[in-house]
Amino acid sequence: MTDENFPSEMYREHILELYKSPENCGELKNATHRHTETNASCGDEITMQLVVNGGKIADVKFCGSGCVMSVVSSSMLSSKIKGMKVEDAKKLSREDIIKMLKINVNAGRIKCVVLPLYAVKNALK
Repeated sequence: MTDENFPSEMYREHILELYKSPENCGELKNATHRHTETNASCGDEITMQLVVNGGKIADVKFCGSGCVMSVVSSSMLSSKIKGMKVEDAKKLSREDIIKMLKINVNAGRIKCVVLPLYAVKNALK
């Protein structure tokens, strides 16, 4: 019996692996845009760094510390927006981020999941 509120065991393992070895994690020395967001309720702090060239996000990295959900969301979002037009990245919504994770996110974890999205949007202002 499976419960659709929880990801499959294989997907849970993928999330944990992504937390242990996130994609696009590190410093981007030539960033043209950067912004840090914090989540006071759990102590997460994520900085999104972007290189914007010709209206597109040419490169992106993130750094900081946070819970599994904020780090995994940062990793997945950074991969998603790399190569994306700035205007399209600005249109991403919290629902887009939740769909990207492919799991149900309870109300207490929404702030963790959307933290990198707010950092990206604020960096692009």
